[in-house]
Amino acid sequence: MASFVVLEPRGSGHAEPTAGAVFVRDGFRFFGFLLPPLWLLANRLWLEALIVFALGLCLAALAESLGLGLVAPAFSLLLGLYVGLEGPGLKIAALRRRGWAERGVIEADNAAEAEIRYYADVTGEQARPGAAGSPWTPPASALRPGPGPGPRPVPALGLLGYPGGR
Repeated sequence: MASFVVLEPRGSGHAEPTAGAVFVRDGFRFFGFLLPPLWLLANRLWLEALIVFALGLCLAALAESLGLGLVAPAFSLLLGLYVGLEGPGLKIAALRRRGWAERGVIEADNAAEAEIRYYADVTGEQARPGAAGSPWTPPASALRPGPGPGPRPVPALGLLGYPGGR
């Protein structure tokens, strides 16, 4: 599952979701790695594209003037790696500068499922099981039984217990 950061325009209220919400998937951007300035331009990150383009030219000129040969492609690779890894963060920062506010993070398989989960959660609607577009609910046989009589078990992840357990 991927994580999606939900951003809405600053004027929208918490109780009423707006149709203009933006869902930004957090993860590596392959095209941002291959062609950083073009990916940034395609995502309307004008200032970032200009900076990456200028930085790429400066690094290439520096490596050429020092006669470092294969260092210029290495610099280009590192710059592409940065944009590939930090592309979603750059997009979120640009939206914040434009007046958008973060409303939350949603884990979903794709953007359409993230939208369904977000709008169902914000509006407080309960989707009917089996309805089109409703989130999947496991059958009752797949659910683990609750704790029985006796001492309550301490929740643990692997070999470590959570602080304050018992």
